[in-house]
Amino acid sequence: MTAELTGQDRFADDLVLGADPVLEPWNRAGSLSAADLHIVDRLGRLTGERIDDDAKLGVALAVRAVRQGSTCLALNDVAEFVAQFAPDGVRVPSARALLDSLARCPLVTGSSNGGKLRPLVLAESDDGPLLYLHKYFRQEDIIRSVLDDRASRAPDVDPDAVREAVYHAFGEPRPDDTEESGDGPTRVDARQRLAGFVAAGRWITVLAGGPGTGKTFTVARILATLEHLSDHRLRIGLCAPTGRAAAQLQSSVASYRTDATPIRAVTVHSLLSWRPGANPRYNRTNTLPHDVVVVDETSMLSMTAMSYVLDAIRPDARIIFVGDPHQLESVDAGAVLADLVDRVDAGEATTTAAARARASEAVALAGMRVFDGTGESPDPDSVVDDADLSRISAGVITLRRGHRNSPGIAELAAAVNDGDADRVAGLVVSGLPGVTLVDPTRVDPVQEAVTGWGRDLLAAADEGDEAGALAALNRHRVLCAHREGRWGVQGWTEQITDWIAGGHAHLPLTSTTVMTRPGRPILVTVNDKETDTSNGDCGVVIRDVRTTADPGGPVPLTVAFTRGESGVHRVHPARLSDVVPAYAMTIHRSQGSQYEAVTVVLPPVGSELLTRELLYTAITRAQKEVWIVGTLDVLKAAVDRRVARASGLRSRIRPLGT
Repeated sequence: MTAELTGQDRFADDLVLGADPVLEPWNRAGSLSAADLHIVDRLGRLTGERIDDDAKLGVALAVRAVRQGSTCLALNDVAEFVAQFAPDGVRVPSARALLDSLARCPLVTGSSNGGKLRPLVLAESDDGPLLYLHKYFRQEDIIRSVLDDRASRAPDVDPDAVREAVYHAFGEPRPDDTEESGDGPTRVDARQRLAGFVAAGRWITVLAGGPGTGKTFTVARILATLEHLSDHRLRIGLCAPTGRAAAQLQSSVASYRTDATPIRAVTVHSLLSWRPGANPRYNRTNTLPHDVVVVDETSMLSMTAMSYVLDAIRPDARIIFVGDPHQLESVDAGAVLADLVDRVDAGEATTTAAARARASEAVALAGMRVFDGTGESPDPDSVVDDADLSRISAGVITLRRGHRNSPGIAELAAAVNDGDADRVAGLVVSGLPGVTLVDPTRVDPVQEAVTGWGRDLLAAADEGDEAGALAALNRHRVLCAHREGRWGVQGWTEQITDWIAGGHAHLPLTSTTVMTRPGRPILVTVNDKETDTSNGDCGVVIRDVRTTADPGGPVPLTVAFTRGESGVHRVHPARLSDVVPAYAMTIHRSQGSQYEAVTVVLPPVGSELLTRELLYTAITRAQKEVWIVGTLDVLKAAVDRRVARASGLRSRIRPLGT
């Protein structure tokens, strides 16, 4: 039962009445939620036995860890982990005490009367002991076993046929590394060609890289390579975690495969026939029919989704995971793309001498060489070092040549990724081209830019100029860490509409009022097949010049969305019920998007959302210019703090007691 309390305690609506004395201080301090306590209480009741105080806290922290995005609780990190939120004066048991108590806990060992209920798993890893909820231990085990199985064997392909297919799709290595196409020079770097060789010779390939490094271009060429190699028409599955990401993947791949049969991209849930509250239709006993499956925006994939995907793909089908491991992770538990990359660096990815030999040969055929450790530092576009060769032999290819962000933004993003807070601060203060730090108390530069953007949008939409309105839509976007509050999406939306209206905005924009006037940008929040719109699609309300307005009647309106390179999709406003204003949006929602300029609103120091990944994701949405609203202290705090998600995928683990 949740206590109905009022007063100064800002966590009052999450307090548990009659909470366990061990957990009550943590709940009152806001460190453990009511849900955390209720789960611990329910598990204790199911086992029917007493649980030690230390074990009880360990279980609660494990539940909290999952809620915060980890798949387990790393016991050796508990002291550092809880130091950020432990209530004052409360004893925090040591890692050793927690381990000893949990090792005796009936939730781990089973009840003394022979009960089989073991909802928790205690495991040993290279990073120390880990405590899992059984669901996530099982999912990690599925992922690990599938990865190891596929890495231990390779497709039976003819090396000469692979070379011919890759060169046919990517072109042969040339001194200037440029391929001529009908549209003019198209840059094909050696790493993209290398990805073609790796994907042809492995069952699983991880294609990583930042924005604008040509990941989708490379995927399209890889598919062309595999189709060239195949003696039958390949069944190709394209998917992504969100409907919008799937639509973008489909559009991008189609633009590079103009002479091939179009492939429809779907969400991961649709691919697996996975409905909320149920298990997927496709699994290891009913596998997907595809010969190749591409999963885009893999950084957004949860641990649960990854385990379901790997479980459902045939052992003789290729899988290509695509994404940027430095971006924000899934909103649910897991950081699978980063784990897939990190497990190679940790030496835990299964590889063989034969795989390393194939990797060395692929490097040479791609027009690159292996750095022998002598001479000048290697150029990553033409040389791979030993660590990179290990990643390649494990199927991990990282594209590094960016083509989208301006040089200033690219330099800042690299410094953020390196975790060099002083360098980031120095770059911003030095007047880095395209980057401006804006004092939160003096946002005049932002006001000028955003107001100009909003009025250009209004002018084009009021004239019924679809192309002009959609072009203006992607000219600027305000990105916030939070949804609510003055410095969140809600507060900035109100501020922007007031600026555009010249201080005469009276009513706050809602899902209903946002579509009553031309020039307003909207964000779709659900997938809707009837309107052919996806969660995350952005459109703009425009005057429908195709319809004759009744004298004295309302202005006829439509909502325009971009489709492909030049297509426009129109939907009547009355058919779109689940939308919100899109003047400002969360940084999480912006993943996969690009705008000419962005304004990044950083949360204050102390916010759990203020992380390196958040900052990197936000600034790399901008192609030409970025305004960062925040202080130098906030900026440096973001660079210094990484998302810490505990996982056992990066190392070998075994359940304790086995």
